[in-house]
Amino acid sequence: MQRLEFRAMGCQMLAVIDDEGEDIIAALQQVPEWFAEWEQCLSRFRTDSELSQLNGDAGFWMPLSEVLWAVLITAIDVAQQSGGIVTPTLLDAVKAAGYTQDFAAGPGDAAPTHIPSATAWTTIELDTRLRAVRLPEGLHLDLSGIAKGWAADEAVRRLCAYGPALIDAGGDIAVSGPMADGAPWPVGVENPLDPDVSLGLLMLSGGGVATSGRDYRRWKVGDTWHHHIIDPRSGRPAETDALTATVIAPSAREAEMAAKLLFILGDEGMAWIEDRPGYAGMMLCEDGTQQESSRWASSLA
Repeated sequence: MQRLEFRAMGCQMLAVIDDEGEDIIAALQQVPEWFAEWEQCLSRFRTDSELSQLNGDAGFWMPLSEVLWAVLITAIDVAQQSGGIVTPTLLDAVKAAGYTQDFAAGPGDAAPTHIPSATAWTTIELDTRLRAVRLPEGLHLDLSGIAKGWAADEAVRRLCAYGPALIDAGGDIAVSGPMADGAPWPVGVENPLDPDVSLGLLMLSGGGVATSGRDYRRWKVGDTWHHHIIDPRSGRPAETDALTATVIAPSAREAEMAAKLLFILGDEGMAWIEDRPGYAGMMLCEDGTQQESSRWASSLA
């Protein structure tokens, strides 16, 4: 088994191929380059990224690269699947909450701005023939969450030609299938309330797992704690009993969507997960209690 750790998209990344050989090492060495290219395209923090250019050209048609087009289409599909709870149109709301710069530099001051409606994603115009998009004036996109899930899935798709593969993109994890010996991949669920005690060991034979939460990216504005997960119905950081939400799904991007939905909706989100056979979820509350879907236990070692 060969592994490579690196930083990208503001997170610690891990790429693993369950095989040996110089070709395996060479394949892993490509992964940071892929993520660097994707980050240059998709980052809202880089003023020269393609996404920043799109946000600056709202009101005009803009042809997109294959990468930005693929992630935007994925984000719109996620908005449809989640009933608009997970949407790419929350950049202004995130900025208004104070998340105005890369969190490694610390949150900036809350920036008063126009907050789009919860259905704003439906106003995005697409031309599939020309691979072009037009954003309504005043609407700006943040693709960060779904971009990580998409990137994990895409990297695993490329790496699986070399052997069983796993990508951990800052907590959005994708696996290509079972390990070389047929066993599932063991994936630990971290406990932000006690780092020495895991919340469980998941056994993944395919698909993805992701965690959303307010345990890391949160900050104070005055006397009020804010975090980066916005409820599009209010345009403000979600008010929830959850500290974190972890979901297993058929892909990393679907797990990313479902974890965010579970974090925001709580019991209603758990019912949404129960209705989908390929999903399982667990919500950790601030008081340390856990709520689990009926299929969660069967995914544990």
